[in-house]
Order: sequence, then structure tokens, then C-alpha cells
Amino acid sequence: MIKRLTVLIFCLVLHLFNPHKIFAETPEYSLEISFNIHSSELTGIASFDVAGNNQLLTILTANLNIDQISLNGKKVDFTVDKGVLKLTPMEKGNLEINYRGIYNGQRYDADNNAGTSEGIINDAGIFLTGTWYPQLQGLFKYNLRAFLPDGYEAVSEAERIIKHSNNGKAEFIFEFPYVSDGINFIATNRYLVINDHYNDIEIYAYFFKEDLSLARSYIEHTKKYLSMYENLLGRYPYRRFSIVENFLPTGYSMPTYTLLGQDIVRLPFIVETSLGHEILHQWFGNFVYIDYQKGNWAEGLTTYLSDHLYDEQKGKGWEHRKQILINYKSYVNDKNEFPVNDFVTRTDFSSKAIGYGKAAMVFHMLKNIVGEELFYKSLRDLIAKKHFQRASWNDIKNVFEDNFQKDLDWFFHQWIYKKGIPRLSFESVSIKNSANMIKVSFDVVQRSGVFALNLPVTFYMSGGGRVTNLLTISGEKDTFRFYFNDGVTKMVIDEDYDIIRDISKDEYPAVISRLVGAQNLVIVPPVKDREIYKDIIDSFKERGGIEKDAKDIRDPDIKSSSLLILGSDNPLTGRLFGRMPAESGFGLTVKENPLNPDGVAAILSSKSYAETGAAYKKVFHYGKYSAVSFDQGRNVAKIIEESQRGMRVPIKDEAIVIDVAAIRSLSDIIDDVAQKKIIYVGEVHDKYAHHDIQLQIIRGLYKKSKKIAIGMEMFQRPFQNALNEYISGTIDEREFLKKSEYFKRWAFDYNLYKPILDFAKAEKIPVIALNIRREIVSKVGSGGIDSLTEEEKKEIPPDIDLSDFEYKERLKSTFDQHGGRERNFDFFFESQVLWDESMSEAIDVYMKSNPEYQMVVLAGNGHLMYGSGIPKRTFRRNGLEYSIILNEVEVDKNIANYIIQPKPVEEVYAPKLLVRLKEDGGRVYINEFAKDSPAEKAGIKTEDIILSLDDVLINDVDDMRIHLLYKKKGDIVKVKVIRKRFLLGDTIMSFDVQL
Repeated sequence: MIKRLTVLIFCLVLHLFNPHKIFAETPEYSLEISFNIHSSELTGIASFDVAGNNQLLTILTANLNIDQISLNGKKVDFTVDKGVLKLTPMEKGNLEINYRGIYNGQRYDADNNAGTSEGIINDAGIFLTGTWYPQLQGLFKYNLRAFLPDGYEAVSEAERIIKHSNNGKAEFIFEFPYVSDGINFIATNRYLVINDHYNDIEIYAYFFKEDLSLARSYIEHTKKYLSMYENLLGRYPYRRFSIVENFLPTGYSMPTYTLLGQDIVRLPFIVETSLGHEILHQWFGNFVYIDYQKGNWAEGLTTYLSDHLYDEQKGKGWEHRKQILINYKSYVNDKNEFPVNDFVTRTDFSSKAIGYGKAAMVFHMLKNIVGEELFYKSLRDLIAKKHFQRASWNDIKNVFEDNFQKDLDWFFHQWIYKKGIPRLSFESVSIKNSANMIKVSFDVVQRSGVFALNLPVTFYMSGGGRVTNLLTISGEKDTFRFYFNDGVTKMVIDEDYDIIRDISKDEYPAVISRLVGAQNLVIVPPVKDREIYKDIIDSFKERGGIEKDAKDIRDPDIKSSSLLILGSDNPLTGRLFGRMPAESGFGLTVKENPLNPDGVAAILSSKSYAETGAAYKKVFHYGKYSAVSFDQGRNVAKIIEESQRGMRVPIKDEAIVIDVAAIRSLSDIIDDVAQKKIIYVGEVHDKYAHHDIQLQIIRGLYKKSKKIAIGMEMFQRPFQNALNEYISGTIDEREFLKKSEYFKRWAFDYNLYKPILDFAKAEKIPVIALNIRREIVSKVGSGGIDSLTEEEKKEIPPDIDLSDFEYKERLKSTFDQHGGRERNFDFFFESQVLWDESMSEAIDVYMKSNPEYQMVVLAGNGHLMYGSGIPKRTFRRNGLEYSIILNEVEVDKNIANYIIQPKPVEEVYAPKLLVRLKEDGGRVYINEFAKDSPAEKAGIKTEDIILSLDDVLINDVDDMRIHLLYKKKGDIVKVKVIRKRFLLGDTIMSFDVQL
């Protein structure tokens, strides 16, 4: 980063003027300064020649105290208004300004002059940048003389530094025989100086004693960078380069030196990254100056030719460019976006994403257009034509056009002078066999403005090869067709990230930058120890975050925001992701917001206020990571969530092949899973053969170990006692079915499960009710978890993980296929996950209470496929190994451990009256008849009230179903009903119904 704040201030507050009308053709500016370090005071004399032609001279003084101004030795009256001094010299000659400044690092308003002190003078050292001397608009040759106590070393822009010591004083003379747009001054008595050289370039290292061991590495890396950039750009501009350690946390580059803070110098990666970036600024920014009023191009160019180039040399250029696009999407939005040419200096993350990131991508795209050879030739020509001059984006365009011999106005207009980036989508994707060829066709649609692009697309072939083409994009919708001899398995757009564009959701990982850049952020404080997180809460509130307690968070809050959840025991974490382990020191994990696809949810936990203070501010430097951990401020772990490379366009999946030679028997599978603690066996509920397989597995495992339990989705947890009583023999089957409300709560014939329960009862195998109350799931499906009362919420698990997005997509597909668009999918998804989590919790509770047991879980295939429903959630809770066995599902990768195709078996079902019933006031009514209903054929009518079956009183529907359970097809049932008659009154009638 180059330090040029003075120029920026002039751009903002002063009118433009032509300095050549006031000064000589090559104006010189002389400065003589001395210090009272104890009082943080600078005393200076500034002098320069003026032409004396009554032209207004505007001088920025900010917080400086101007003691006296004289022209040719004669005092001149003056006034300073809001930090700006204006003079109109009447005669030609030398203007001299005597001034003072206090630099204690504090902001203040001296003599009603607005401004901020940009320097420090104290025992630690002297750091002066910006308006530490009267500032003039324009480029000058600066002559600087400084007086300091003996023992000090000083650095400023200079090809040669002359030092004299006399009577306890040190005099420094800085020779820099070139025009510059400002100078800076650094000094301290802590420096030890070592020097070396590269060819005829003197290299100096000004390091503190405690860091002197690092100096040699910095010098050797400097030589490497000088060699590399001289090969690319031409000779290094100066005869001297210094690496200067600073007592402040800076990272600046000035002509002939770089100023790096002590904490920065100590970072081991700086020599491989930032050092080269600052050295490159010697060419761009410190040799070819920046015309800030027309945009700062240098940060983008140096980013591209340093940080990016180093990654490119390691084969990771595409990763660097992808990170640029991630940062852009994270930090830049409609409110803060601006064109690249409006970038002046980095003020926040969004401005950096534009001025550094997007601008770097512009140079990358430009290089791809003109070719690498022409690219570097054009940069060398820019240096030759504009050294010691201010250059603009237009100057860069002109140089490239001269070499490329083609118009580039379209390119610079859309990328530099126009804000925004392309947002692309792919529609009407089709793959068809055409003669002996395979035709792939699709439309590329631009969603936000139209850009001219050469968009790379790569086709992956079934034979193993790949083909890359460039799509020439120029309209709102462009149609493309490609023909291949081989099948296409995958189509990826811009997989090397050669275009600045809005990345797709699958390319966009949950990372810290998304938290920092969130527009709508809800801060969820911890339930206890708020003081630990006080500074974090205050910091994010200053960024626009809103604080809200977890108990007050509702679905609309989650759906419209990103979340910062504080404390490892925050209940909102459990509600969204299940319980997460607490960090030993300080940790931050960022995840996709389960209810807001555009947002994130970050979980931050800290052991103490000291851990927070040591680590928190460092987190902002880890924006590309999804999770970071610190111990006493030292980073001990960092993780980047995996994301897709390139924008993948859906293509028909290849057929899956089953090796029939590997087909195995059920007994083989039972042997395989016997050592697992949990065996999940799926079913289609009304398929008798599936339940037969389940029983065979249970029998096989029981032979190997008597310590086995059966978990069943078919029974709801409030009715566990009924199961216990039945298995133990305390109640009979009829009473069990009545007390468990089986027929009210499960719609499927009990005969499907009866053999399993008979075996469990005979062998006294525990059967565990897994399901949550149906009323809870139904209520959540209609109104979400927020719709539950506080009492109802006590029945649901405290830990619910909504973050399985693949599961969510599969459920969305099912939801849409079954006409779900009329309902709220988010509520449906919450109800499904609550269903899964409740069953998972029931399994976990039993296994923890009975660790010596193995459990066979019987549930619908949908709750088990890919492990998403119950298995992974139970593993999250207890880490117990499991296997998944599914019945009759479509074969797919990772859908299960085993898929069984059952042989047909004789099915046993209870006979039915084929009537639809309703209960009202303790009575059971005939509501309607199914086709070919034997009850209707026997003479029973709608609205008849059923009194008894075979003289057994009927009080509810369960009584009817239990009675019919023990009948066979063809049996005669005597049905007694009450029939209401108009005028004649009710009558009791009996009918013989053949089942």
C-alpha cells in the first residue's frame, strides 16, 4: 500500500490549479525540521520559490500552527481557515513558512483548524505522514534536513542519506533528486542498520534489536523480488531500497523504502507476500505516480503482479482469483458499490474488494485479451512514458491500445467506468443425440446489466477428456450449440475464474468475510458471561448489527438476516445446528444460515475476556476461512469450507452400474452389521415384504447377541409405557393397541408390524417408541417451530440441525412433486427435521442409558437415505458407529450401506369394512363408503352410528380396528347400528357383513 493521504485530501478540499503558473518548471521545496521529543513537538521551516504573478497559492496546514510567513525575508500577513492557508504572493522570490506541530497521536482541533494529527512523536519513535509540513498541490523536488538527538536513525524518501553527529545532535540530509507528490519521515533510537546490495542497488534493513535476526531474510527476499520485477518491468527506479520496521502497525511503500509494523514484520509469511507487494510499488505508485482524481489503479495492478502472481507461480492462481470473487460478493452490495475509477484508497472491506480485487481481475482479463507478451511490454511502456508523472486509467488504456492496435474503449468502459459485475444464469440446457453426434445446447442469460465477455466453458467427456471453449457473450441472452463425438458428463463455466462475475451459491463457501460484510446482522448475546463478549457486541453494533436475545428470535429474524451467535451454550445454536463443542480458547465457526440462503450464521465462543481481547481483532484478517481457533491470541486452527470450482451447469448423470458378481445374501449382511451399535433398516410402510426383511435381520442379530433393542418410528414417545407393559406381558395385545393409540396415530395395518412385536414380546426384547407426538409435527408443518407454545416446546429436542442443505433440496423436490407450492416449505422442512431429531434423540437417550445394547431402528426409507434424516443426527449426538439398510430404493452413491430387493412373501392384512368413519361425542359414525364396500352392500347407510361388532361395544374407531384385526377375509361380522329416522325416531338395526 502506498502512503499518499496528502494528495487525497487535496483532491477533496481544494480547487485544481496549474502549479507551473506559480512555481518554476521544476519547483523545489526545502524543509528543515527539529524535535522536542519529550513534548511531542515538531518545529519546521518550509521554503520554496514563487513566481509572484498574483496567482492564488493554496496551502494545506491541517493542525499545524503557523508562526510566521515571510517572502524574500519580509513578513507576510496571513490567515488560516479550517486548516487551509491561502496567499497571493505579489512578487517573485522565496517564501518561507515557520510552523510547529504537536504529534502525540491524539485527534484534536488546534486554532479552530479541522483535521487529524497523522503523526506521533514520543520516546518510541517518530512517525510523520500526511500534513506534517505545509502541503502544496503538485509535484516537487523535496530537500529535507532533519535534526535529532544523537543515537537516532532516520528514514525518508532518499537515494542517499547523509548523517553528521556533533555535540550530541545528529543532522540528516536526504537527497532525492526527483519530483514527488509528498514525503514522509520516520525516526527512532531503536534501529540497528545492516546493509547489502543487489547489483548497484544499495539495500538497507532498519530493524529493532529484538528483531534483527529477521533482517537477513528480508534482504535476501528483497534481492529475489528486485530480480523478478526487473525481468518483468525493467530496471529498478532508484539506487537504494530500505526495509524499515515501524513501532506502529503499518504496511506502506514510499519511494526508496517500505515501512512495516513490528507485528507485521514478525509474521513468517510477510517475506513471501506483502514484502514483494511493497517493492512492486516502487515502480507503480512511487515511480509512476497515481492521478488520484481519476482513480487509483496502482493497488489493483500491484495486487495482480504480486500476491496473485506468487499464487499463480505455485499453480494456485485460480484459487486467488476465486477468493477475489468471494470477497467481492461478501463485502460489496448495492449500497456501497462504485466504479473502479472512483477508488482512491482503501477505507473498508468493500472499497478494498473493488480497488484491489476487482481492479486486479481487470488486469487479468486485459492480459488474457492482449496476451502475456504484449501485457508486460505495455507496462514497460507505461513506465517509460509516465515515470515521475501522474498516470490515469486512460493513460493505461492508451498504452495498451498502441501496442494491441485495437480499440479497448469498450473494455475500460464496462470494467472501469461502469459499476457492477455480470450475474449469469444458464437456461434451456439440453443434450440430444443428433445423427452420429451429441448436441449440447443452452442459453446464457445476463441478469444485471449487459457485459461483453469471453466466457470459458469446459466440457468433461465420458471418455475422460475435456474440451474448453470461449463463449462470446454480448447480449441479455445468447444461445450456444456444441457437437461432440463423445458423451458429456459435466459442463463447468469459468472454472479457473478468469472473469470477474457474481459467483454461484455452490461456489460461495460460508466464510468469515460473509459475516463481516453482512448487511442485516442480528447479534445474539450469550445466556451468561456477557462481559466476555462485550467488545465484540459493541464492535458489530457499530457496524450496524442489532442485538436480540435468543428467546426473542423468531423464524422471520433468521430468514431476513445473518446471525452472530455468542457463547457455546447459546440455545439458538442448538435450534439451528445441534449442539456444538465449546472452544478451549477462542473460536469462530461460520455456517450457511439454514433459513436464509443469502446469509450466514456464525457461532463464536470464548473462554474468557482475556482470550477475546487477544484474538478478536485478528479475526478480521482471516476472512477467507470458515472456522478459526485461537489460544491466547495464537492461531491454532483454520479451515476453509469446501465449495465448487467453477459454475457447474446441470447435465444428465451417468447411469449407475451394479456388479452382479458382488451380490450377497441377507445372512452376509447380518454378519457385516453385527458389530455396529445401531443398524437402521428402512421400509416403505405398506410393503409387507420389507417388514419381513426387518424381522429376519432382528432374528439374525438376536442370535448373535441377546443385548438388542428395537427402535420403532411407528410408536410415539408419550406411549412408551404401553410398549413396556405389552412386552413384559402386563397387558394383552388389545389393551396395548388401545393404550398406545396405534390406530389413531399410525395409518398402516397393524399386521405389517405384528410379527416383529410378537417376536419382541416372546424374547422380551425392549421396543423403544421413537416418534414425537403427531400433533407437534403437524403444528410445526403449518406454522413453524415459532407456532409452538412454551409447553409444547418442552417436548422437542433442544438441539436441532437445519444445516443439511442436500437433505433440504431432496425434501424440496418431494414437496414440489406433491403439490406443496400451496404450503410453506420452510415450515414443512422444520417439521421434517424436528421429526428426525426427535427420533434421533430417543435413540441417543436409550443408548446412553443402556451402553451394552445394540439397537435396530425401523423407520421409513426417507428418514434414513444418505444418512441425512436420523443416522447422522444420532452420530452427532453420540458418535456410535452405524449401518444403513434400505428396502427397494433407487440405487445411488452413498444412499445406504446396503440395498435389499426382497422376494415376494404372502401378505397378511386385516379385513376392512371399507368405510370412512368419524368420531363425535363418543360415538362412531359412518361418514362415507369406499367402492365395493361390504358394509354398504349389507344395507348400512351414511350417518349410521355403530354400536357394536359381534356384540362388542364400540366407543371409538380404535375399538373397531382392534376387533377387525382378529378377523379373516370371508368372516361374517354382526354390525349393530343406530339409525336416525325422520319423524319416527331412532332405531337400532343389525346387519351381517361378510368381510
